[in-house]
Amino acid sequence: MNDHTQERARAHPHSRIGLMERAGTPPEPRALTAGDYLLRPPSVDEYREVLALGVDPDVRLWNPRCQITDEASALRDCIAGADWSDGSHTTFSIIHRDSGRYAGNIALHSIDRANSQANVGYRIAPWTRGQGVATTAVRSLVGWAFGDLGLTRLVLTHGLENIASCRVAQKAGFALEGTRTMAKRFGDAQLHDEHLHALGARPGDLALLPGDLAL
Repeated sequence: MNDHTQERARAHPHSRIGLMERAGTPPEPRALTAGDYLLRPPSVDEYREVLALGVDPDVRLWNPRCQITDEASALRDCIAGADWSDGSHTTFSIIHRDSGRYAGNIALHSIDRANSQANVGYRIAPWTRGQGVATTAVRSLVGWAFGDLGLTRLVLTHGLENIASCRVAQKAGFALEGTRTMAKRFGDAQLHDEHLHALGARPGDLALLPGDLAL
């Protein structure tokens, strides 16, 4: 890419040229605000809280990808979550800003910059469930993904019986696109149907985002 093209990409980050330039560049780790909470890359200092969340029964049931079983695996999870260098994910710890208490994590994963999309996943600590933390964190992540990363489609899936995650998706503006039959084997070793929710934004048109999702 020549100097003139690079200048156009910087001046118009949501143009085709701007999106192409960023497609091959892993996101820089950073922090985001989400109401009373801070989203920041994980730290090994929180491995005990990560372990406690990783073995929580609800997390084990609805997050079959979670491989946290002991302190060593919790530490590995923190290190992997903080390493964004391969461009496949951006993982944040959710931290209460006043107390510094760990409230869970949230991530963009399966990031596909070429097709301008990614999946959203999260785990919320038991002490803060039912308080809107997941919805607030998802909204913050969406604003950053559509704004700074230039993505235009985000997907959020959950087991059909996971009513709490369905409410989070709806409150964060994700439309239900359909139900995938017997789509995933969850922590109970059974195949479950999944809801697929998605949220889209046209490049350069963040004003179309619902409510406070616009940056």
